[in-house]
Formats: sequence, structure tokens, C-alpha cells
Amino acid sequence: MRSDGAASDEAALVARAQRGDRDAFAALIGRHASAVLTVAWRIVGDRALAEDAAQETFLAAFRGLSRFRADARFSTWLYRIAVNKCHDLLRSRAGERQGVVDDEGGDALAEIADASKTPEDQLLDRQRATQIDDALARLAPVYREAFVLRHVEGLSYEEMSDVLGIEGGTLRMRVYKARQALSRALAGLAAR
Repeated sequence: MRSDGAASDEAALVARAQRGDRDAFAALIGRHASAVLTVAWRIVGDRALAEDAAQETFLAAFRGLSRFRADARFSTWLYRIAVNKCHDLLRSRAGERQGVVDDEGGDALAEIADASKTPEDQLLDRQRATQIDDALARLAPVYREAFVLRHVEGLSYEEMSDVLGIEGGTLRMRVYKARQALSRALAGLAAR
């Protein structure tokens, strides 16, 4: 959870950015770029498409900054924009295969490089992380986005409701169904 100092610092940056201070907006984007890209990548399942969605998110945020009213956190507002941009991109590519895993194999749920592990253990960890990413990518987008916002980004159900515009009970069910589907998809992974 953010400290009051971090929240007031962010509020000051938002106010400056709304007055046209591009450096303040750049600082806000710098704080949230990684999280927005992570959310986008987890929702669309493709690194290049996620980068497009993140870029579109920041452009839309810049254009719409005057409409941000601070009744939610700035990050929540950005997540809402990012989710909408992901939905737009997925709709525009409806005929193409969704859930493509990053060709580079990078940015798996856990890029594990612990020096105390043997190379074989590190390889096994990377393979497991890739299997988790693959299972996540196969989830229906509504379940994937709910799971990502809750368990990857750590948003509360209230914040998720603000981002997605969906009531908490529905979001809880989506997260539950995502967990169940991931559990089934990864059942064999734990046995290895």
C-alpha cells in the first residue's frame, strides 16, 4: 500500500501535469509504465501487442488528463484505460489467434536467476514459468484480466470494479473461475 507521502507526491505530479507540465506527466508515466505494460501483456498475451496497448494507454491518458478527477488513484485510472485499449486491440484482431506467448520467451511470470540454483534447476524454473504463462494466456480474456488485476497487480476488488466497471461479486466469480482453470491446467506441473 502506498504511503500518504507517495500519494500526495503523486497528486502533486498529477496537478502539475494537468497544468501542462510535460516533465510531471513523464514522471507519472515512468512510475507506472512497467505495471501498465505488465497488465497489457497479461491480458493480450503478446509482447508486441501489449507494447502497442501501453503506448495507446499513455497517449489516451495524456489526451484525457484534464478529465482525471482524482476520485480514484491515478494508477487505477491508467489501468482502466489500459484494459479498454487491450479490449480494443483484441477486438480488432478477433480473427487472429489470441493468447500468443512472447516469442522471446522472456518476461515469464518469474524470470528466475538465483545464483544458488543449479543450471538444471534454473531451466526447470523457466520451463514452469513458461507453462504458467501459457496456461494464463489460454484463459478467456474476462477471466485473465480479472486474475491479472487481482493476483499480479494486487488490486482490491473495489479497485478492480473501478477499473473494469463491473460489480465486485462478478469479479470475485471471475477470479475464482480463473483460479480453477489455472489449477486444472497446471495440475501436472506440481507433480514434476
